[in-house]
Amino acid sequence: MAFFIGKDREARRAYGFDEVALVPGLVTIDPEEVDVVSKIGDVNLKIPIIASAMDGVVDVNFAIEMGHCGGLAVLNSEGIQTRYEKPQEILKKIVTAKPDEVTNLLQQIYREPIKEELLKLRIQQIKKAGVPVALSAIPKRAERFAEIALEAGADLFFIQSTVTSVRHESSKYASVDFARICKNLKKKMAVVIGNCVTYDQALALMETGASGILVGIGPGAACTTRGVLGMGVPQVTSTVDCAQARDFYFKKTGKYISIITDGGMVTSGDICKAIASGADAVMIGSGLAKATESPGKGYHWGMAMPDRYLPRGTRVWVGTTALLREILLGPANVDDGTQNLVGALKVAMGSLGARNIKEMQLVEIIIAPDIKSEGKVYQKAQKLGMGK
Repeated sequence: MAFFIGKDREARRAYGFDEVALVPGLVTIDPEEVDVVSKIGDVNLKIPIIASAMDGVVDVNFAIEMGHCGGLAVLNSEGIQTRYEKPQEILKKIVTAKPDEVTNLLQQIYREPIKEELLKLRIQQIKKAGVPVALSAIPKRAERFAEIALEAGADLFFIQSTVTSVRHESSKYASVDFARICKNLKKKMAVVIGNCVTYDQALALMETGASGILVGIGPGAACTTRGVLGMGVPQVTSTVDCAQARDFYFKKTGKYISIITDGGMVTSGDICKAIASGADAVMIGSGLAKATESPGKGYHWGMAMPDRYLPRGTRVWVGTTALLREILLGPANVDDGTQNLVGALKVAMGSLGARNIKEMQLVEIIIAPDIKSEGKVYQKAQKLGMGK
């Protein structure tokens, strides 16, 4: 439904996580008997949670632990881990920098050239642990880095930028041929492309041969894209639209392309809403940056923050609250929905009568902007639970 925002100018209403709620159906299921397995290409994930390719979240050790927990961590192929042999020393400088110094410091740190031998080494280190290996690159480096990733034994390759389109026009350089990359890697390594927020854009990216599509522009805790560039679509609406493109593409071709909601999820309830909106999996940054194992030691910063011309990110303090296993699988020691994410998803699915991820995508969603504040006056006054 569109609204007029001025004379002859219409705008469509879009919805974020805090504006909707999920409605239980006629059946409830034992949470221990629901299935949260997800799949991207030929890679099976025991839990539908992916750690985003951010230097404050993922390093080799974190990726290994994430894999042992049943999820997937994406390593930033253009980050500190592939620019420096001793990344711990660089990370220490970042987390101890003053707020007014950190952007300039990051711009300097990321001027160090990427070393292909380090990229190969990091992939091999993760692969040796027997867990799925995934890494991310921006489109202009995708073709070369995909070759390295394949040679080193990676299982998934993510091509990411703030906005990714099949039709990119420039008089200065040739656009990236996503279809060629996907064709070359077919049956060897799954390719995930993003980010996008619309039906048409998602459909066009699916037609390149990708195994998954990332959905989300600017919702992340450390991202300032929406403030700097003024663009983005709330995650519930963008996920629903892109999931509709997935379903149409499946009916048309018989090929199922995974939808991954990327960013904007603060609690386990948000994850539940993302999957109910049509996501097959979710990608999280700040929520996992709180893990004891995260390289940022409680700090989290955006991927576009080091941009030398127009930084679009900030360093935020999220704190260190628990082990990664506790954040993902519990037991939770807090009551705010930031720990035991998978346990919460299972309980929600059981309460909603969803036996698996596909059934969770079909539960009823209502518009409910007051859902988080209704009846919570004491929590809000005392800054407890949902009133924090």
